[in-house]
Amino acid sequence: MKVSVIGAGNVGATCAEYIALNRIASEVVILDIKENFAEGKALDLMQTATLNGFNTRISGSTNDYSKTAGSAVVVITSGIPRKPGMTREELIGINAGIVKTVTENVLKHSPEAIIIVVSNPMDTMTYLALKESKLPKNRIIGMGGILDSARFKCYLSMALNAPASDISGVVIGGHGDTTMIPLTRLATNTGVPVSQFLDADTLKKVAADTMVGGATLTGMLGTSAWYAPGAAVAALVSSIVNDQKKLFPCCVYLDGEYGQKDICLGVPVVIGKNGWEKIVDYKLNAEEQAAFNKSADAVRSMNNVLSEMKSA
Repeated sequence: MKVSVIGAGNVGATCAEYIALNRIASEVVILDIKENFAEGKALDLMQTATLNGFNTRISGSTNDYSKTAGSAVVVITSGIPRKPGMTREELIGINAGIVKTVTENVLKHSPEAIIIVVSNPMDTMTYLALKESKLPKNRIIGMGGILDSARFKCYLSMALNAPASDISGVVIGGHGDTTMIPLTRLATNTGVPVSQFLDADTLKKVAADTMVGGATLTGMLGTSAWYAPGAAVAALVSSIVNDQKKLFPCCVYLDGEYGQKDICLGVPVVIGKNGWEKIVDYKLNAEEQAAFNKSADAVRSMNNVLSEMKSA
């Protein structure tokens, strides 16, 4: 099984590494526009094969999409981070152009591929990839909710002083620090609601810390995080290529589900060999649904910026 990762930056390279370490695919291709950058990352990773005990073949390519031909899954991490003084419109415009070009080139060589979008703003880029590719909606997946949920569970485990593996928790909505919704009501510690262990103020802090989880790391590192994003992508790829039917919160196209239409937003979905296979209804209460609707409004306004730029 072949997986291609577009973008050899920290997230893309870490994603490729975790795919190899976990023996998820037999072949990984890393592609980047920077001369020899992907080739260098791939060679460095291949030199860990005997040390880490994997047989995945990892290769790099400088913008030659023919090397990605026949990929079952393609991960798009390409794009630029928002820089000081850059407007939201400028960021959307640049990354939309990148994602559109990448999607077109990928599908020329891997027309049956399932596409995972990591580029930001992720909800809008997932919507763009779906509309531009005209693929069936189940084959375009935004990764964000898996990462946000991992951060949520991390903060819960720290607050509870409990093993992270015992924690269940999910984040839905947009992949942004004002649009994501950590579902504290449904979070559990070995099946017991976390509200039985943590008071309301502590749960609010956990939710707040989760929502700014990415920004917190950017402030610490001076750049976007990569270990958890890379691991989140690898988990999603694994559920696809191994047909695991895992229930993950992912950004997918909604057509009436959760009260929203014509938008890509994070909801719980079953992930298997066909991409996302069904949306699971978590039966949100009134407060959660209101937050979800507000999140959808914010994402839709971002989508509208893109539409206005295209029509201008």
